[in-house]
Amino acid sequence: MSRVGKNPVAIPAGVTVSVDGENIVTVKGAKGTLSEKINKRISVKVEGSSVVLTRPSDEREDKAMHGLYRVLIANMVKGVTEGYEKGLVIAGVGYKVTKQGNKIVLNVGYSHPVELDAPEGITFECPSQTEIVVKGIDKVSVGQTAAVIRSVRKPEPYHGYGIRYKDEVILRKEGKTAGKK
Repeated sequence: MSRVGKNPVAIPAGVTVSVDGENIVTVKGAKGTLSEKINKRISVKVEGSSVVLTRPSDEREDKAMHGLYRVLIANMVKGVTEGYEKGLVIAGVGYKVTKQGNKIVLNVGYSHPVELDAPEGITFECPSQTEIVVKGIDKVSVGQTAAVIRSVRKPEPYHGYGIRYKDEVILRKEGKTAGKK
């Protein structure tokens, strides 16, 4: 069996998991509700306080789907209990961010400010003028929103200016040096 897929997903207190006839898994918790359509080849069963996934054969595709859907369900359970967050840092002279309602306004060296609206289920926090925290219950949408914000001004390798993830390390390049004449 798949090393990941064979592990059952523990259901914490306060979370309900249900599977309907079309293999759609719905997870409800304190922070909200998430659902995911699971491939028909993978069977999902709620047994006591855990979710168990099984596959019909040891074919390569079945093994891949087994582990994938187990992790997706585990991410949904974690999302409705704890939630996800992704931190971004803005570096550059005069670069800053401001929050206006449910959108952020980025001043990152362009001739105009860049405004980004928060997608449904996502919230922005700006602890300082150079930090953004993207929060939500869906891991995929939190990561995608953070990637969209980062793509406004990717970090450049010479000075490190731009928008980067909080834990991202920018490999710096050496600038030009005066050569011999």
